[in-house]
Amino acid sequence: MYTASSSVSAPPRLQQRTAAPAGSGPFPVPAQGGRARRPAAAPGRPLSGRLDLSGPQGAQLRKAVTSVHRICPEFQPVQVLRRSGRSVLIVGTTGRTTAVAKCLLDHSPAWAERLRHEIASYRAFVRHRPPVRVPRLIAADPENCTLVIERMAGRPAALTRHPFEAPPRADVLAALGAVVRLNTWRPPSGMFEAPLDYGSRISRYHELGLFTDRDLGDLQKLLHGLAQAGGRQGLGQFCHGDALLSNILLSPTGPVLVDWEHAGWYLPGYDLATLWSVLGDDPTARREIIRLAHRQGHAARDAFLVNLMLVLTREIRHYETAVQRTMREAPPVTGGQPTSAGPAAGEEQRLLLRRLHDDCALARRAVRAAVGTR
Repeated sequence: MYTASSSVSAPPRLQQRTAAPAGSGPFPVPAQGGRARRPAAAPGRPLSGRLDLSGPQGAQLRKAVTSVHRICPEFQPVQVLRRSGRSVLIVGTTGRTTAVAKCLLDHSPAWAERLRHEIASYRAFVRHRPPVRVPRLIAADPENCTLVIERMAGRPAALTRHPFEAPPRADVLAALGAVVRLNTWRPPSGMFEAPLDYGSRISRYHELGLFTDRDLGDLQKLLHGLAQAGGRQGLGQFCHGDALLSNILLSPTGPVLVDWEHAGWYLPGYDLATLWSVLGDDPTARREIIRLAHRQGHAARDAFLVNLMLVLTREIRHYETAVQRTMREAPPVTGGQPTSAGPAAGEEQRLLLRRLHDDCALARRAVRAAVGTR
């Protein structure tokens, strides 16, 4: 929530990877290729500046501030933290507390439902605290899709959705530890629902041509076996639902998880699968994630593999759309040189997309092996 990364913006990948990291996946794979150099981290900016309320975007911003004041009159806006076509994040103060206001600009049903789910999650945390640190709820209006929470100190464990180089080992371990603690939490019955219908999602990806007939059959077999082992009620695990490193803030007092739009009950290992999918340049972390996913036996392993196939396919779908959009919007090449960063961004996305396809092929082989052992 605090970082400006988009769900489909690709991180820089300066060198092409020819294979997945050795020993980082469900099965051994060839050795890893080269890595890009990590840029220096940008220092945090103090709360300063003023809001630009001019023009059409200024009118949207005034409307957002008005909706915040309706539920939190003492909120004093300071600066825009992030802005997209769907929402705006405004950092400000409420008394002596630094706060972040999240206001929806696109009130389409899907996006409104996501923010309302996040509001419901923060309200649930007021009554029952999870075993990880979360921002304190200050005010919320589900009807107008406005949320005000405490701004937590800390830096994101990663600045992009897919870090192009392995983050520091200590950062990864801290983030992984927080996710594992969260997954052990058992909130009261009825407080959270299951955001993901596995059978419907698998069938949808098959209809879109993202899963083959064999993928469909293999994943359905694993789901059937999991149902016999206890079903989602027996095997369900509470998950963040979007456990990206960019949604985990590292503070001196411990990790803080933000962006709870997808929190709920999943098959075990959904958060681990999400972390595995974005740590393509960290074979050590991937091996640790595999160990954690398999430590509860075959059922946990099968659930993790189902989650991994769904998460990787979702990422592939997002980035294929991003590559197509970049190609459409790229300006013409003049004198053999690109006139903007568009073509370069498209190449970065294509390199990431190639890695995701390699990872998906790896997961597909692991799924077929798991089906063969049933």
